[in-house]
Amino acid sequence: MFDKILIANRGEIACRVARTCRRLGVRTVAVYSEADVEARHVKLCDEAWLLGPAPARESYLRGDTILDIVRRSGAQAIHPGYGFLSENAEFARACHSAERVFIGPPVKAIEAMGSKSAAKEIMERAGVPLVPGYHGDEQSAAVLAAAAEDIGYPVLIKASAGGGGKGMRRVDDPAHFARELSSAQREARSAFGDDRVLVEKYLLAPRHIEVQVFADHHGHAVHLFERDCSIQRRHQKVIEEAPAPGMNSTMRAQMGETALAAARAIDYVGAGTVEFIVDRGGSFYFMEMNTRLQVEHPVTEMITGQDLVEWQLRVATGEPLPCTQAELSIEGHAFEARVYAEDPDRDFLPATGILSHYRPPEESVYVRVDTGVNQGDQVGIHYDPMIAKLVVWDRDRDNALRRLRSALIEFQVTGVTTNLAFLSALASHPAFAEARVDTGFIERHRAQLFGERIPADARTLAVAALSELLRIDTAAAETAALSADPYSPWHSSSGWRLNGDNHHTLAFLDGELTHSVTAHYRDDHYQLDLSGESMCAAAVALSPECMRIDLDGVRTTVTVVRDAAQITVISDGRNHSLILCDPLAQGMDEAVADDRVIAPMPGSIIDVPVQAGQTVQLGDPLMILEAMKMEHTLSAPFSGVVEEIHFRIGDQVEEGTELVTMVRSDA
Repeated sequence: MFDKILIANRGEIACRVARTCRRLGVRTVAVYSEADVEARHVKLCDEAWLLGPAPARESYLRGDTILDIVRRSGAQAIHPGYGFLSENAEFARACHSAERVFIGPPVKAIEAMGSKSAAKEIMERAGVPLVPGYHGDEQSAAVLAAAAEDIGYPVLIKASAGGGGKGMRRVDDPAHFARELSSAQREARSAFGDDRVLVEKYLLAPRHIEVQVFADHHGHAVHLFERDCSIQRRHQKVIEEAPAPGMNSTMRAQMGETALAAARAIDYVGAGTVEFIVDRGGSFYFMEMNTRLQVEHPVTEMITGQDLVEWQLRVATGEPLPCTQAELSIEGHAFEARVYAEDPDRDFLPATGILSHYRPPEESVYVRVDTGVNQGDQVGIHYDPMIAKLVVWDRDRDNALRRLRSALIEFQVTGVTTNLAFLSALASHPAFAEARVDTGFIERHRAQLFGERIPADARTLAVAALSELLRIDTAAAETAALSADPYSPWHSSSGWRLNGDNHHTLAFLDGELTHSVTAHYRDDHYQLDLSGESMCAAAVALSPECMRIDLDGVRTTVTVVRDAAQITVISDGRNHSLILCDPLAQGMDEAVADDRVIAPMPGSIIDVPVQAGQTVQLGDPLMILEAMKMEHTLSAPFSGVVEEIHFRIGDQVEEGTELVTMVRSDA
């Protein structure tokens, strides 16, 4: 076993690798960018070395800098995690040249699978079934468009290099092919430095099922069964599970053997994943092979009881596989939900901000949380916005799903918009419970998964009011304690008044609505008048952010996070933010942005397909913004004329900045 390894990554995967290394007594070296000085992975490792500025191309993608740190730190091997340099054949070759072990597959295997087109040719020769498509070297727009016509719409344009949904576009109409091709190529070039694409038939209502494979240097290879990754948005996985629901033993054996045939075709060594697309009839086709550890590997670990990072380390040192195929078995069922800083109601637009409150559910034999953040960390624009992976296990799918729903409710995050409520809606959907899943699940059930914002109910308002009343009473008690006459009624914290009803009125802004709550002081409780009803309420502060409340005899514990005038009530897995109105304020400025084209988040302008003076129609693309390694097309909010373009390609913009000025056609 190694004495010391360098982890050439960041975030939750760096923390994940460090955890196994610590258990095995292997010392770890972290690398970090200037944006990650206080990052969790930096603190977990035994030592940490600065790479460079925040942009990944100047830090985590600098293979030469990382290898220099490897030499200077005395690390014997490099674990690349996933993303960044994990599937970079040149980096793997450089590691070998530097006489350091690359904890991953051989260079030739990475190269063979690095191009989706080349990979499909290899798989075809190995007898692995393929989706009908074009995988050729000719990349002209005319040739690709003609191939799409021959295949038949809908088609899927996919970046030949890389994965993670980047450089991938579904096209249903030939009229949109050129535009989507250009966008896919541009995103692929930015993410992978390679704009080559392939075009495949888009299968309707398919399932995405992948098989975990492992091979050693002694010619042994096994599969650790399958994962269903069908629940996706923007071609990226959201919830994964293992084993795949509805999988019979015959199909499992066939897919497993096919995956091993794919691995043997390229003399594979280490951890890899063979991804298949499965049609309605149960036929499966090779999509790609990921030559690294996958984001969703924890669900495989949960059902097999194996530590795949430990397997990687042992195989990399030359040991044989820890288990034979006959010794591997499936026990129970597991789900993984990816918790992202993103806004599902804005087409899953990545979000930025500071994690002002971060409290994941408690870990146990049933619940696992892989995370790379701590409370107070900032989610910025430079890296993937994943906050954590929530993994649950139980003896069968129904019980595992019950645990997933419960853990999602317990997961608390404020300060940045997240997909937690959306994940809860997914996990609670009847069709998901019945395992009626495919890659179109989210779009098909959009009406149930993307609901309109629900105004604060009486209970939420009562909790917010109790939180503020406790704050007022605490401040009054502190003042009374400093008084020369502690018996003076003027220093009482009980709401005592000389004349009239002792009450306090609070006003909360809830979106465009304003709610008023009147609290009447009683001996041991408050009488709250709100939303046309009255309730008896009391609260005890358990911590600065946790209260035990009693509303009309029903006692519960709730979390309330305060940031200046904003009060966020966390209840039943949902965050509801209210603004406590200042009674002395004369009014509030209103900003109407419906007709403005503004930057939804910080990023870089990578394309401006219009010119000043040009007439555009509702929905036409005006500007393309790149942020968090993804493209975001900003479209015309109405039909009209582009009056002024405020930024050029290459410019950096901040969130809320007006990008384009337009005039309505009927103005």
